[in-house]
Amino acid sequence: MRGTSKKPNRIKSMLAVDFRRMFTTRFLYIMMGICLVMPILILVMTTMMDGTVTIDPQTGIETVTEGFKNVWQTIGALPGEGGMMDMSLTGMCNINMLYFFVVILVGVFVAEDFRSGYAKNIFAVRSKKYSYVISKTVVCFIGSGLMFVSYFIGAVIGGSISGLPFDTAGFGVMGLFMCMMSKLLLTAVFVGISLLVSAAAKQKTWLSVTGGLMASMLLYTMVPMITPLDSGIRNVILCLAGGLLFSAGLGAASNVVLNKTSLV
Repeated sequence: MRGTSKKPNRIKSMLAVDFRRMFTTRFLYIMMGICLVMPILILVMTTMMDGTVTIDPQTGIETVTEGFKNVWQTIGALPGEGGMMDMSLTGMCNINMLYFFVVILVGVFVAEDFRSGYAKNIFAVRSKKYSYVISKTVVCFIGSGLMFVSYFIGAVIGGSISGLPFDTAGFGVMGLFMCMMSKLLLTAVFVGISLLVSAAAKQKTWLSVTGGLMASMLLYTMVPMITPLDSGIRNVILCLAGGLLFSAGLGAASNVVLNKTSLV
């Protein structure tokens, strides 16, 4: 009974430390600021460029730039438009880009632990690595969620400035809400991937970020299909299940990596 009571206390203590470290570092707020400004710039600039014709001097082919027709296109493709391999301007410049930001957040946060010596000190006091993995997963998941919320606020501001409509025809307010919930829950998958890569890379930030981005690319193209604007409860459940499974599986793998490799 004494051992089981120590486990929650160990995790609770680690969470308290990681929350304090996450929310007292400027890096999180810089990332949130970028996520806030990004949709404003995207919506304003694409609205200004909408209808612009460019001509290739070599082929003479004309290309017409098409901007966003609806504010919520920066959250996801409208029903019946786009798809898993949508390479258009509106298909690429949306909130799904933030999954790569999640990888950067986790990679930098974990690498700093090893570079500063914090990880080595904490493992000397607490030999179990699973509490570290659980704490990092939870804290980075919440930090990632804040970035997505910042982007959503920025999209609303950018839509107001650019004069784009906020019409929800075809998916409704509930569909938009379910879409955001699905995207938020899906961040757990990318947190798990990045945490595993970062556990192997240790203090090498460049390797944590690069490896995490490469691994995340394997799943990135599926995001629009899993989290469309007309999402429903099935999409939320699917993303929740995927997030839990990936967090548990990749978290266990991260624990093995930390136990089997050197901490320097």
